[in-house]
Amino acid sequence: MRRPSGYERASRTAAPGMKMISSRALRQLLWVEVLQTWRQPIGLVWGVGVPILLLFVFGKVIPGTNRPITPGNELTILDVYIPVLFAMALTLLALASLPVPLVTYREQGWLRRLSTTPVRPIWLLAAQVGINLALAMATLLVVVLGGAIGFGARLPGNPGGFVLGAFLVTVAIFALGLLVAAVAPSQGWASVIGGILFFPLLFLGGLWYPLQDMPATLRTIAGYSPLTAGVSAMQGAMQGVFPSARDLLVLVAFAVVFGIGAARLFRWE
Repeated sequence: MRRPSGYERASRTAAPGMKMISSRALRQLLWVEVLQTWRQPIGLVWGVGVPILLLFVFGKVIPGTNRPITPGNELTILDVYIPVLFAMALTLLALASLPVPLVTYREQGWLRRLSTTPVRPIWLLAAQVGINLALAMATLLVVVLGGAIGFGARLPGNPGGFVLGAFLVTVAIFALGLLVAAVAPSQGWASVIGGILFFPLLFLGGLWYPLQDMPATLRTIAGYSPLTAGVSAMQGAMQGVFPSARDLLVLVAFAVVFGIGAARLFRWE
């Protein structure tokens, strides 16, 4: 006899339709997603492990990363790359860990089956977003605090501005991930679309070439990328400067556009 899956158990738990039972079903669904994340650790390996590994490389392996970028500038190369590493983690989570499982569930018919049960399909989206958000916040804490304690990086001079910038870029990039999940017809296409978006976003975000060293025209173009605006907002906050209105507006605009697009285009089957 086939053993019922976690999703089927969650559906049966919610059958009576009572609030208490529904809450229990949602917790069951969350637990199933946590187990899935542990068994297929895309987010753990790429979204958390890789940025932490790069932090160690920048902090210990590459020489001179603790020196000021320019004479009289207190900001070091490592300080500059702390926001970039977090942005990289976000992009990996949003374009790989978040959309691929959702598209796979749609391919396998789980979303259609859930739509016929008291377990709302939107709960599955909420569970996936919640788990990846938790991974992103864990990466942010490890990169910022680990960089300061372990490698001498400075803490944000404007903590409120840093948190605001980190929050808005997370919302914008995760909304992009949900948009990929909405338009990708298959798991393979979700991976392809994510890969196509990944490298340009990271380039414009300053992973391979610092933003301040880009030519003026390219820097202007990059300023309208959500990842670049997020990195710029967090780098400014590292120096004690509150994020500029332009960076914040770019992030809000992309979050709204991607979010509305994902909501309108997402299909359960």
